[in-house]
Amino acid sequence: MKVAGFIANRIAFNSSRGPGGQKSFSRFIIRLSTIATVISVMVMIIALSLANGFKQTVSQKVFSFIGHIRVLEKEPGKSIIAEETPITRNDTVAAAIRKHPSVIGIQPYATRYAILKTKNEIEGLIIKGLDKSTGEGHPNRFIQDGRPIKYNDSSYSREIMLSSYTAERMNIRLNDRVLIYFIKPNGQLRPDKLTVTGIYKTGIEEYDKTFAIADIQLIQRLNADSSELSDGSFRNQIGGYEIFLDDYRKIDKVAEDIYSMDEFPITWNTVTAQEISPNIFDWLSLQDKNTFILMVIIAIVAFINLITCILILVLERVRMIGILKSLGATDWTVQQIFLRHAMIIALRGILTGALLALGFLWLQQATGFIRLKEEAYYVSTAEVKIIWWQVLAICGGTLAVCFLVLTIPSLLVKKIQPVRAVHFR
Repeated sequence: MKVAGFIANRIAFNSSRGPGGQKSFSRFIIRLSTIATVISVMVMIIALSLANGFKQTVSQKVFSFIGHIRVLEKEPGKSIIAEETPITRNDTVAAAIRKHPSVIGIQPYATRYAILKTKNEIEGLIIKGLDKSTGEGHPNRFIQDGRPIKYNDSSYSREIMLSSYTAERMNIRLNDRVLIYFIKPNGQLRPDKLTVTGIYKTGIEEYDKTFAIADIQLIQRLNADSSELSDGSFRNQIGGYEIFLDDYRKIDKVAEDIYSMDEFPITWNTVTAQEISPNIFDWLSLQDKNTFILMVIIAIVAFINLITCILILVLERVRMIGILKSLGATDWTVQQIFLRHAMIIALRGILTGALLALGFLWLQQATGFIRLKEEAYYVSTAEVKIIWWQVLAICGGTLAVCFLVLTIPSLLVKKIQPVRAVHFR
């Protein structure tokens, strides 16, 4: 073991010239293999970190706008993104949901179809009503210009937030008064004038084209009759609840737990974010598959480069192998020399690649120099999320697979006969 290690180190760390002062051809191959390993590890770490950041950013946009899980009236066959049938607020159910260990927030909401009209344009929208208790899911984080809606207890707020898409399309600016026609349950139109106090942008076209944000009391009043308005009971009518979790991976399990609660009404249903926006999550899953395929191809190229490298190392040093064998060295001892040499090359490439990848990712986080079309990718810059166990897994896995793969060409040592090897040119 010590002899093999000594010789391997001498081969790996000797000068750049071969025997007799001639440049060793293997030096070029070693450098090429090292560079290939560096690039492979770099690309795998960068691709995975960018995919993680991209998936997290887009999914968080969806969760922040619609919640991880929605509780609403059970209506089979109805479109998911549509006006909900009102349900009666149930504080007992809400309290039971809050007690679930994975739930970090729950908020009521309501929606109503409306027509937004200006002097020259007309646009159909779904007005989403929220209240002042809204926390995790309030679209404040998406505001580009202006301020959030100011709520009050005595009456509904006469303010509205529009998406940048709607505002640009209809030439609406902050503090403009806009005319909105609400479609009441009986089919009649009810006009109202609201002040635009905020312009938001999620970057998800499906939401920006469809929704505007207002006070939930405005929606509740539209659904109420005169008796409910007089006694204030209209405030108990909501479209449903949006539930926020501490980990999106628990969505299906928590949705099932909530639906199975004893307090949960039989006419209510739980709908996950994946069911509401399946196209977005299917697309994100496709990106994961593409990333995996890219990493496999890159890893195969790196391994082929290393196999080629060790074959050339063995062939270049056939005479050395013959001399070592004639002096009593076993096949395994000679194999260890070349395996150690190849692993030194691989280790250099892996460590250098990892450091360069982390430097590149840090630069992207600091400057955001990689820009994307938000209309196509839902984000304006490439987002980064470094998961350290994944970085270590890439480095450790690459090293382990390299060792296993490199044992195959090292078996060539067994075929070399000492007498013929010494005379080999």
